[in-house]
Amino acid sequence: MTTHSPAPGTSAALDRAAALDAADELGHLRGRFADPGDVVAYFDGNSLGRPLTASRERLARFVDEQWGTRLIRSWDERWMDAPTELGDTLGRVALGAAPGQTVVADSTTVLLYKLARAAVGGRPGRNEIVLDSENFPTDRFVLEGVAEECGLRLRWIRPDAEAGVTAEQVAECVGPDTALVVLSHVAFRSGHLADMRAITTLAHEAGALVLWDLCHSAGVVPVELDARGVDLAVGCTYKYLNGGPGSPAFAYVASALQDSLRQPIQGWMGDGAPFAMAGAYRPAEGIRRFISGTPPILGMVPMRDMLELIDEAGLDAVRGKSVALTEYLIELAEELLVPLGVRIATPRAAERRGGHVTLDHPEFKAVTADLWTRGVIPDFRPPSGMRIGLSPLSTGFTEVAHGLTQVRATLLRRTEGAGA
Repeated sequence: MTTHSPAPGTSAALDRAAALDAADELGHLRGRFADPGDVVAYFDGNSLGRPLTASRERLARFVDEQWGTRLIRSWDERWMDAPTELGDTLGRVALGAAPGQTVVADSTTVLLYKLARAAVGGRPGRNEIVLDSENFPTDRFVLEGVAEECGLRLRWIRPDAEAGVTAEQVAECVGPDTALVVLSHVAFRSGHLADMRAITTLAHEAGALVLWDLCHSAGVVPVELDARGVDLAVGCTYKYLNGGPGSPAFAYVASALQDSLRQPIQGWMGDGAPFAMAGAYRPAEGIRRFISGTPPILGMVPMRDMLELIDEAGLDAVRGKSVALTEYLIELAEELLVPLGVRIATPRAAERRGGHVTLDHPEFKAVTADLWTRGVIPDFRPPSGMRIGLSPLSTGFTEVAHGLTQVRATLLRRTEGAGA
């Protein structure tokens, strides 16, 4: 029987984690989240955020009151305005967006299509979309379809998977033929944080529009859409915004563009008078024209609790906690895992990374599956990446220490067993 000595520095790591937890000004907010049951370390907050206990109560009230007793009257009383009212709250709390520019609706994939199709239609005579080979599959697949539909070319940026897309690479690709640039603010694999301001400026100098995917930054990284001159953005709400599985996505369209862009899915809820049942479509004024079908009202309910919590904490403080967590994680990984052949595949500089860290090792697919049975929940991204997403308001430093210790022990079992 093989026995393992304690991980080097484990006691000191736990002592340091305890000290960091004691000094954490946001630590008391962890008690607002539902009991995680048998989970020892939840490392997947960048895929599905944990529910708040307040959401259970809010959902019950919704069923008993708005749905249960007000019934269809709730459409007139509050539901019709929910996509834009909640969008304004999201814009103020997490996106740096003034009112009237954000709407909650659909899924990320649908909104990516809507905004990308509207954008290329708004740049007639230009025949290229710039995108990168490391972006999330949905982004690439949607843009492949838009390009085929509209007879456009795709111009690919092929970044270093860990370094991410740089402003210099964008500058080499954009030009008079560029209609649209589509990038993720935080790369889904490596966590690389793109230079939104510089890239947006470069695209504008070329006469192109920019569409940013905010799925891995909304709620954890300040994005300042208005201040950075962003044209268009989309994102999901079930990651750092804790809306729950399948919660609706959001779209941002800068006010200066709203009247000139024609969204391609002309549904009745985006009409200026949806209950007139008119014979022809007449788009609503402003951001509401980017709605298509019946808004997902039920899916919006839990989002309000997390937005209230982020607002209470302050997004800058959330970002500060996120940086501290990922710094601690990287330091601990260097101590416990790098000697075992693990590679840190995320930028070390805090200003160049988002809220998750990716670790790389050939055994991590099997290690991740084993960890899930032990209550340590990271996720795996091919070919060999373990992605550790730390949602700042629900995650503590001691949780990180316990989780990384389990990663080390599980990896040792796999590698020593293979060599036996």
